[in-house]
Amino acid sequence: MTFKRQDFPADFLFGTATSSYQIEGHAFGGAGKTHWDTFAATPGNVVRAENGDRACDHYHRFEEDLDLVKAAGLDAYRFSTSWARVMPEGRGAPNLEGLDFYDRLTDAMLERGLKPCATLYHWELPVALADLGGWRNPDLPKWFADFAEVIMGRIGDRMYSVAPINEPWCVSWLSHFLGHQAPGLRDIRATAHAMHHVLVAHGHAIQAMRALGIRNLGGVFNMEWATPADDSAAAQEVAALYDGYYNRFFLSGVFKGAYPANVMEGLGPHMPKNWQDDFPVIQSPLDWCGINYYTRKIIAPNDGAWPSHHEVEGPLPKTFLNWEIYPEGLYNFLTRTAREYTGDLPLYVTENGMAAPDVIENGVVEDPHRIDYLNQHVAAVQRAIADGAPVKGYFIWSLMDNYEWALGYEKRFGLVHVDFDTLDRTPKSSYHALKSALTGT
Repeated sequence: MTFKRQDFPADFLFGTATSSYQIEGHAFGGAGKTHWDTFAATPGNVVRAENGDRACDHYHRFEEDLDLVKAAGLDAYRFSTSWARVMPEGRGAPNLEGLDFYDRLTDAMLERGLKPCATLYHWELPVALADLGGWRNPDLPKWFADFAEVIMGRIGDRMYSVAPINEPWCVSWLSHFLGHQAPGLRDIRATAHAMHHVLVAHGHAIQAMRALGIRNLGGVFNMEWATPADDSAAAQEVAALYDGYYNRFFLSGVFKGAYPANVMEGLGPHMPKNWQDDFPVIQSPLDWCGINYYTRKIIAPNDGAWPSHHEVEGPLPKTFLNWEIYPEGLYNFLTRTAREYTGDLPLYVTENGMAAPDVIENGVVEDPHRIDYLNQHVAAVQRAIADGAPVKGYFIWSLMDNYEWALGYEKRFGLVHVDFDTLDRTPKSSYHALKSALTGT
């Protein structure tokens, strides 16, 4: 790596991130079905119809996995809890096996000196709630707050930080407008309702956790930089719209109590009744803001239905997901978010990483492409800090190869290679390089 720990402030956190359904093994421990189970069981939705039943079996192997986090010299572990593992029906009696698992997981982090950074929801909605309309249902935010009370009533006293919902754009737009993830809808009214309700749920959960006395609460937003395809006014307009519904909608709701005007031109007629009344809840004060960043998109106008644009391929090197490698976007978001939305509030890069076609040969996984990607993006973080952005931590996605949602198991983001037949873990060259940068060994 081209950086080392000493290049950062003493209180700067280096961490890695995972999510529950992607690694735990959802068939274990009394977990209820999720809409990802039914989405994956529907032909055509997921590569090879793969699911999270076993995943990486983190449920049984979490101690081994946390040993890897510790040995890398990382300070913190960002994990998520599964609503359906804790409350199999989404409401009602909790599953004690699920609560006990997160209790053990938390204690294991603390035993290794790792800071537990929890995310309550990383996309695995209990199927019983999906049957009631899921994120389209105006009651879901209150049910989500009840879940927050149950899980954080058990482990919240030991958390370093907590965020309610990972990547609101993915929960709402990607899943309800584009249909690429569960529940796989393509409906503008469903999208408008989900986009709003996910922020209401965020606010209710923040309030519920504040009432429990839990501190250091934040929000995690995924962002993609939008570049116009050319210098035309039309391209500028649709790039601003992409930026509006992808990035600014959620930040504006939480930090300004309003939604962008250009987005509301399309979504306004489809919003829930009295949606304007919910901003006091949505704006529940936060202690930090997290940014998940991977790539940019180049946006061109077309004459189709709103939002009347499409993506065009860019000229930069790509990851295995064909995502452009554009570290400048991370710098832009860190500085812009502080300047326009969050001020002095601490910022964290809560996810950053790349998919690559890693292959294990003779017990070694060489991934110089990932080392280069991380170096470029850490350098962007350093630039943002030098220019005044209050960035306090950087989390790599992901600790290990895992279930990459609709892409199944073939797209590998991990610092640690997982053989999905044997479940053997093999640290990659990026893991060793990171360990050297953080520990000097």
